Amino acid sequence: MIKLSKMHKRLLALSAVMPIGSALAQNASEPQLETVTVTAQRRAENIKDVPVSVTLLKDEKLDVLVSGGQDIRLLAGKVPSLNVESSNGRTFPRFYIRGYGNTDFSTFASQPVSLVYDDVVQENGILKGFPIFDVAGVEVLRGPQGTLFGRNTPAGVVKFESEKPNTKKVEGYYNVSWATHNTVNLEGAANVPLSNEWAMRVSTLRQHRDNFVDNTFTKQDDVLEGYNEHAERVQFLYTPSTTFSALFNVHARSTTGSARLFRANIIKKGTNDFADGYDFTKLNTNGLNGQNLRTNGANARLTWDLGSVKLFSVTGYEGVDEYYSRGDIDGGTPTGPGFIPFQVQTGGGLSWLHQYSQEFRVESKNAGPLNWQSGVYFFKESGEGYSNNYDSNTQAQTSHLQSHQNNTASALFGSVTYDLSDSVVLRGGLRYTQDKKDFRTVEAINVTQIGPKSVDESKHKTNWDLSATYKLSQDISTYARVATGFRAPSIAAASASVPITVADAETITSYEAGVKADLFNRRARASLSVYNYDVKNQQLTVVGGNSNVTKLINAAKTTGRGLEADFEAFVTPDFKVTAGGSYNFTEIKDPSLSVAKCGSCTVTDPLNAAGRVIIDGNPLPQAPKYILNATARYNWALENGNLFVLTDWSYRSKINFFLYEAKEFTGKPMVEGGLRVGYNWAGGKYEVAGYARNITNTERIIGAIDFNNLTGFVNEPRQFGVQFKGSF
Repeated sequence: MIKLSKMHKRLLALSAVMPIGSALAQNASEPQLETVTVTAQRRAENIKDVPVSVTLLKDEKLDVLVSGGQDIRLLAGKVPSLNVESSNGRTFPRFYIRGYGNTDFSTFASQPVSLVYDDVVQENGILKGFPIFDVAGVEVLRGPQGTLFGRNTPAGVVKFESEKPNTKKVEGYYNVSWATHNTVNLEGAANVPLSNEWAMRVSTLRQHRDNFVDNTFTKQDDVLEGYNEHAERVQFLYTPSTTFSALFNVHARSTTGSARLFRANIIKKGTNDFADGYDFTKLNTNGLNGQNLRTNGANARLTWDLGSVKLFSVTGYEGVDEYYSRGDIDGGTPTGPGFIPFQVQTGGGLSWLHQYSQEFRVESKNAGPLNWQSGVYFFKESGEGYSNNYDSNTQAQTSHLQSHQNNTASALFGSVTYDLSDSVVLRGGLRYTQDKKDFRTVEAINVTQIGPKSVDESKHKTNWDLSATYKLSQDISTYARVATGFRAPSIAAASASVPITVADAETITSYEAGVKADLFNRRARASLSVYNYDVKNQQLTVVGGNSNVTKLINAAKTTGRGLEADFEAFVTPDFKVTAGGSYNFTEIKDPSLSVAKCGSCTVTDPLNAAGRVIIDGNPLPQAPKYILNATARYNWALENGNLFVLTDWSYRSKINFFLYEAKEFTGKPMVEGGLRVGYNWAGGKYEVAGYARNITNTERIIGAIDFNNLTGFVNEPRQFGVQFKGSF
């Protein structure tokens, strides 16, 4: 039986009739929110003091999202201004911050959003999909971050930090869940002190889902949409003294299963509705579908405390041993569904990839108003990728194109912080980058390449940022920031009808201001930021038209503006809520820019004299204007434990799939919700829960293929599951 004190009963009654702010103001002695510490400026700081729009996901809020075995795309819409999508399924995610990203799915595609895992940049899109497990937190930094983070960060950074070993005690956790379609998620970690100086932490993840989609062409049941994923991480911490520490990290990932399922003519002509007869559990395809991925990596993070300064060294290696993904691009067979002009089945991936990076950074420890940090950075990547075409009737390979790319970059960077007073802090940063790419075609079988077989590109750029923080009080601070960013040139491989294409370097200038506040004796926290940015020579990807090709172009200018807000609060001691939202407006500004139109869709943009689509004034692809998210958690304290209910919701407004606008290729708004009901006991040491993801069973077309028919792909289905967690 649930026992509530008189005070709790009064609080519940008040919360039912009073606004959140009023309820909070009545309870001065109630629990406070923990201080949020982030490393957005490469130092551990209170989030309130950081002059950057940043959101941190950690602890239960993050655990709830990953409980159903989903991949990194689950972060889409869970924080303001962030979208994540993929046309490759669980591999090769593409990130967008403030509407600014890149839809390119080619092997060596670069993105303006950088993903940093344990201080090491994950440059290639394949590396960005490493699973989320045993992490201390995920920081999303919005706006250019190039003066402190290396490699292509004009849109922002998504930063992961693994839980670290410690020499204090043996501890760890285990996490088991089972859900719809026999979806199994097994996760665990163990921290083991080896001596007073050494500690080890071992973390592992196993995920599985059964195939549950039928192929109506081959008359086979349950042959698609399954996966097997496993990943491991082993860390060693060495602390021989108070002035030196070394953290070593080795990790690997292996994934097999279905690639993205493309569905022919899934979109009703002249609308963005599902075509009549659509069934998620059935697909009519005469092509093979599957993907395999194996990656590995290692890094070493060394720290020396030299008294007046700290010296940091971060050495990283990331490799791809195998990546192959194959799918039926037209999404059907010669007999349908609907009219399919021609059959296309492709496969491709990486034969191998090696990435090396090294950073040395020096950080001051001055007691006075002036502090600084500076460093050098080196990056080298080399790899070979390929693409194949197949005969959909015989499954035989009909063509093969293999490419090789080397990419080297080096940089010098530094930043200065000066406290003008107890209330005013100024910060400035500078970074010089030299970036070079060498790209060449290694082999072409049944492909007559147009133009040169190799391309070399080299660019250098100096970026800067300047910010000021003003503390209105101990609990409220404001900031303003101006920052520039740079993304090096990108190169796309040739195809049967398109030569190697190059997109020139793009640059951004961003203006941002915001306020961050702890409210009601720190029982609530809120932040609000506004921004405006201009991108010159933005790299854009043109796909399809009337043929299955990909090429790169530059837009003379794109602009973006908007705002972001985060809020969290204890409404009562047992009732906690969070909310976030963003408005992002983007626009392409280049009257001379046009692209080929699709073969079967209803284009709503004007056409030029050559019959090409004018995209001037269009929003960027995959850039929703509105993103909203909210969570609510209520706890009932029982005699031997706690019963709780937690719900989380996210919303994004409509999106444009491509550079041009068409009725069929506009994704509808999407709402996804989750519910979790559980019980924990022994001071939170054990927990059992039932949960649902996409509880409303929302079905949406979230992407498309535009060259052949109205082919699309869809979001994840509803899922019900149970979970048990324990710690030791």
